[in-house]
Amino acid sequence: MMREVFRILLVAGLVTSGAGMALAAEAEDESEVMLAPVRISAAFSGEDGLTATPLDLLDGDALFRRGAATLGGTLDGLPGVHADTFGAGSARPVIRGQTAPRVSVLSDGASLLDASAVSPDHAVTVEPMLTQRMEVLRGPATLRYGGGAIGGVINVLDSSVPEQMPEGAATGFAALRGNTVADEKAAAAGVTTRLGTNLALRVEGAQRRANDYQVNGFTQRRVPATYAESDNASLGLSWIGEDGFIGLAYRHREDEYGLPGHSHDYEDCVPVGAQLDCGGGGQHNHEHGEAPYVDLVSRRVEVRGEYRAPLIPGIERIMLRSSHTNYRHHEIDEGEIDTTFRHRGYETRIEAEHQPLAGWEGLVGIQYQDSQFNTFGVEAFIPKTDTRLIGVFLIERYRINEALRLELGARHEHQWLTTVDDPQNRPDFSNGATSLSSALLWQPVHGYQLSLSLDRAQRSPHAQEMYARGVHLATNTYECGLAADAFTCGGPQNDAPIRTETSHNIGLNLKRTLGALTFEAGLFHNRIDDYIYARTLDQVDEFRLIKYTQDDAVFNGAELEVRYTWADWLSTRVFGDTVRGALRNDENLPRIPADRLGVGVDTFWRGVEGDVAFYRVFAQDRLAPEESRTAGHDLLSASLGYRFGRADQYSVFLRGNNLLGEKVWNHTSFLAQTVPEPGRNLSAGLRIEF
Repeated sequence: MMREVFRILLVAGLVTSGAGMALAAEAEDESEVMLAPVRISAAFSGEDGLTATPLDLLDGDALFRRGAATLGGTLDGLPGVHADTFGAGSARPVIRGQTAPRVSVLSDGASLLDASAVSPDHAVTVEPMLTQRMEVLRGPATLRYGGGAIGGVINVLDSSVPEQMPEGAATGFAALRGNTVADEKAAAAGVTTRLGTNLALRVEGAQRRANDYQVNGFTQRRVPATYAESDNASLGLSWIGEDGFIGLAYRHREDEYGLPGHSHDYEDCVPVGAQLDCGGGGQHNHEHGEAPYVDLVSRRVEVRGEYRAPLIPGIERIMLRSSHTNYRHHEIDEGEIDTTFRHRGYETRIEAEHQPLAGWEGLVGIQYQDSQFNTFGVEAFIPKTDTRLIGVFLIERYRINEALRLELGARHEHQWLTTVDDPQNRPDFSNGATSLSSALLWQPVHGYQLSLSLDRAQRSPHAQEMYARGVHLATNTYECGLAADAFTCGGPQNDAPIRTETSHNIGLNLKRTLGALTFEAGLFHNRIDDYIYARTLDQVDEFRLIKYTQDDAVFNGAELEVRYTWADWLSTRVFGDTVRGALRNDENLPRIPADRLGVGVDTFWRGVEGDVAFYRVFAQDRLAPEESRTAGHDLLSASLGYRFGRADQYSVFLRGNNLLGEKVWNHTSFLAQTVPEPGRNLSAGLRIEF
């Protein structure tokens, strides 16, 4: 089935591009609307907004209508983007079959330093209702933020640090939204006010409450332990001048959410060599009187600054991003703290854009990160570990002629992993990683863009991949790290030298941005040498003994979106994506997203904006050895929004999801066989800007 869908996407892309080329000659006769270019913060796009990296932007009303309780839920459905859901409180984004730690989530270019890279039940600490814009970059051409982001980068931009003085005495917003599937109620507000000539103060906050969600429809049963509560607040202050700004913000976040599917039946299982010993079968019939839940607190300080006048000859702009995060969460069962996760650290990034030099435009930067991760209790499967990283990078663009542009990038980073007070005396580990990127961006005719990218990205192992040893209830596994058997587990026959994971990616992307017919079609091939993955050594019922192992892997995929505008108020679109991930022996990798293909209708008329979309998520039949087949399903969604008032300052929307009432099983989730996704639901919201 995947091959058939892949062929459909490829043929559709070729037919679309051919039809578009035929229409190109008519472009001068078409009514063209030239939009102001948008500078992409997460990519060095320049003032014209053009970049070879495939990307999506969500902002304004589109972001408000899509904004779910989690980052993954908000982005799910964009080309090549899925969600690694774990109930309602946590959903990490999955890009081209990769998720954390191969997908980086940033707050205006700075790492979040939460615990979401460790486990799917750990929330990404982003509040969509306080977000101004989300930039989603697909593929590994993201060297500014580390070669490890081979899946992509999500840059979340907010207003917590003011960058411009407000017009008048103050500007801000207030928003309300609700959802039927979990009786969700959410509110957010923010205001920026002047404190004199050059000082601006920002205050904002958000609150969200949701019960256990329903499986199917308005009156069906609820899924236990899928409730979620969240409180966010921030206070920011900036000095803003004609040539730049410098600002500071403090952000406080508290979450409580249930953990569906959590089982303690196998918590006493231990490895004996490469086999599990579960004491005569493993199951202990541990009964929960109260569902386990997460109690999360994150305190974060961010410094952001930018200076746009040259401080030294040749420098056009200097940017500073620095942050300190103090994160902890408890996993609580039967009223007692079972496990505590702590992550404390800071990161500083300084970038400088230079003035054109022999036709080259670019930036150079340095990044330093120092963090400490620690766990206590039942799931303390990672020792207290210090991680330090320093990276330097350079990104350059050269305009060969009016139609052709060359992009080059390079990054070298070094990582140090150091265990602290480890009773097993696991060894320290350090290594370097060098990443290179290149791309040709060709605009053969006005409104067309063809890009070819070649990338080599290296990734150092995460502390979890290196040192894990212990029970991990969220994934129903006993984890063993890359380190030799004497320090972790799995048996000496499973030990091998640790090598740097290296990705070689080829990407081809074609866009048409003007005229009645617009489209974006992309193909990618990603060969990853020494790919780090969790190999199953033994299994007792649903509980597995896994060993982080390195082997070569290949990811192939395609993404397509075609739109035809019939009139100023009506357009239709076709969209889809597919990805396959397998080891060199053709063994499928786990939790690879199923293929999607769909159609949609969009309309806009006098402030009224609506859309209807139907798409098929195909059954996932390409399975890893320990996986089960996930059935396909059909999803129908529709939304209606309206902007009104002076300068369109008011907006309201009504949105329906899963309107067919399908029971949805998400193959990318660790709960794919036990916890279904939310059923039929309606969302409504109101936003006021002033």
